[in-house]
Amino acid sequence: MSAPPVIAWREDARARLARGPFDLLVIGGGINGAGIARDATLRGLKVALLERDDFASGTSSRSSRLVHGGVRYLEHGYLHLVFESSRERAILLDIAPHLVRPLQFTWPVYRGARIPRWKLAAGLWLYDLLARFRNVARHRTLSANGVLAMEPRLARDRLTGGAIYYDAATDDTRLTLANVVDAAGGGAVVLNHAEVTSLVFEADRAAGVTVRDRFARHVTEVRARALVNATGPWTDAISRIESPSSHPAVLGTKGVHVAVPAERVGNRAAVTLLSPLDGRVMFVLPAGTHTIIGTTDTPTNESPEQVRAKRGEVQYLLDSVNRFFPGARLTPDDVVSAWAGIRPLIASGNAGDPGAASREHEIVVGPRGVVAVTGGKLTTYRSMAEEVVDLVERRLGGHQTPSVTATRPLPCGEQRPAAGGTRTARIIEGLPYTLADVAMAADHEFACTIADVLVRRTHLAFETRDHGLSAAQKVADVLAPRLGWESADVERALADFRAEVARLFTIEP
Repeated sequence: MSAPPVIAWREDARARLARGPFDLLVIGGGINGAGIARDATLRGLKVALLERDDFASGTSSRSSRLVHGGVRYLEHGYLHLVFESSRERAILLDIAPHLVRPLQFTWPVYRGARIPRWKLAAGLWLYDLLARFRNVARHRTLSANGVLAMEPRLARDRLTGGAIYYDAATDDTRLTLANVVDAAGGGAVVLNHAEVTSLVFEADRAAGVTVRDRFARHVTEVRARALVNATGPWTDAISRIESPSSHPAVLGTKGVHVAVPAERVGNRAAVTLLSPLDGRVMFVLPAGTHTIIGTTDTPTNESPEQVRAKRGEVQYLLDSVNRFFPGARLTPDDVVSAWAGIRPLIASGNAGDPGAASREHEIVVGPRGVVAVTGGKLTTYRSMAEEVVDLVERRLGGHQTPSVTATRPLPCGEQRPAAGGTRTARIIEGLPYTLADVAMAADHEFACTIADVLVRRTHLAFETRDHGLSAAQKVADVLAPRLGWESADVERALADFRAEVARLFTIEP
């Protein structure tokens, strides 16, 4: 009997990793690592991509799910970043219309606000100018009545006017997966749940890694001519393996989001607000049957593996929105889910206000040759990846090949293969996910655990109060034959999922 499909592809990946050597080995399967692997593969390099947990399991699945030009960065003078972000937003709208969709924002202005109407209008003109007026549509200023026509449940008292402008929304996890799938389709070896445990050195230069497969308990040595550290909040941990005396490169800032039932807030589209508590920019975002409120932005030393939302952070978001949507009267009981992520900002020069810290990226070469990328933002991942691969090709000494990622469409559309019988059944009534999606996730999208499916291949864990616990057995039943699970394995998988839910969604005191 042949091996179940997921076991078969993992065995094949391990065998290909061991054969090597590769031109490029990328450590870290978030949006940056996935983008680098895709770009390099499409240029003809032999590429391996390794991820300790699941693709997009860190910061890349805990964002505001926006592809945006960064209008709030204008206030701090980051014009180059806004220009780059606006260009990249246009590219992603073009190459991934199934994953990146235009989104209209209303920005109300209240008397006494930190940013008055004239300053907002001037900023949005500059925003359109930096985008070369290639936005979905140009901004438009609004009177107070115009704002209320767009968002009638906003507070009326002290409202002086506002504006509408346009950015884009995305599914952050599926955008990451699309890059992974395209890299794999081009010949890259990709493996999730595979932890890099050490670096391999030759003549004092990094020449590979040892990697441990979580499921097979198998350790493989993987050789490569170039290594890239794209591990986000874990960048410093890998850099310390390369050089124990390396200085911290990452400033971690914590971002918390909450999801509440959409009808409780009643926003029609996206809304940009200045929190009355501290004046920072925050968003109220439509997300199907839910509204997402975010985000906080505070320095943190919390472990990326264990970072969670705290009660005070959740209350901050609820109190801020209640001031602008007085009919919402949100309380902690309205929170369907709350989650936190760590933004890996550049440490140098960013020790002050995290809200004012640059979201630009930095690429450095370590003392033993490992290329590390820090900082950046979801919107600009593609251009950052292009820059990294340009550097890698120069270091390899070969022909410089132009990147094609600005024009090549991304895969992973929303269509699902036809499936008869119970596979078309909903996992949970009221949400769009089906058992066919579970099969698709395992067979074509590298899902290996229940959390891979319910947290990342779908957003079901974010959209239900029990975070998918009641659906876990259904998912396990579909995954079991694909993963070769016996009854004891299923029980372990269910226990692992319960632990993952507690790790991600527990709100701490």
